[in-house]
Amino acid sequence: MKKNNATIILFAAILTLTTAVITNAQIYYPTDIGNEWVLESEDRAERVTYSIEASEETINEKNLALLKIQHETIGTDSITAERYFVDFDEEGIKLYKYEVELGDPFGVATGLLYPPILFYPLTLEVGDTWEFSTETEVILVGPVLFTSISKVVDKEEVETPAGIFKDCLKITIRTISEVALSRTRSTSHLWLAPDFGPVKFENSQDIVYTLVSSNLLPNISDYDVTGDGVINILDLVYVAARFGEDTDEGDVNNDGKVNILDLTLIAKYFGIEVNAESD
Repeated sequence: MKKNNATIILFAAILTLTTAVITNAQIYYPTDIGNEWVLESEDRAERVTYSIEASEETINEKNLALLKIQHETIGTDSITAERYFVDFDEEGIKLYKYEVELGDPFGVATGLLYPPILFYPLTLEVGDTWEFSTETEVILVGPVLFTSISKVVDKEEVETPAGIFKDCLKITIRTISEVALSRTRSTSHLWLAPDFGPVKFENSQDIVYTLVSSNLLPNISDYDVTGDGVINILDLVYVAARFGEDTDEGDVNNDGKVNILDLTLIAKYFGIEVNAESD
């Protein structure tokens, strides 16, 4: 009987590992309110902060969230922000309104979009392409037609001060701004980690920013429940053996019960070695 129970527990652990790997490969821009990603340039002189916040904006009785991208020069008052008022559905992040601070003397470019456009697809794979165009009015410039074309060009490992992220999708973003008889083009790159979000950004001036902090970063040492220095099958078995119990042992997400969420978290970081730097 004990042998059968051990087999069932081991099978459940392996099944959880397989399921978690498949699931984690699907979401590249988690959209929970409160998510924040802070990226800094290599010389630590500039910072880009991505955040998802609640807002008071509504369109047709639909409450919109705020996806904000803030750019700042550290230690100065130089701060500008891009504010995108969005909603989330089965297709991805839908953009309804934007406010982009262009700095002096150009003011703020704004736009209202209805029906909304697809800002970021829910699921992404190498080769995927999406684009949108919008018109706005800019002080001293006049009407501007802005077009953005995004393409997932590669899958890479990205090393940042906050850790190493595997299987990141590299997205090349090409933009075209048309004013009267002139046209300006620029290219930037964004790297998204699976089930995490932005970890690296390279702007059109070739300045590279990498992740330094995020509320999504775990204390992965908590997932080494056996304390052997690596997150492995023994941790999965340990938690699976306590499945359904109201106990602190194996409850790695601290919700008061050992369940599938705990198994999924351990499976997500399977194979990672735990050391003092992870604490």
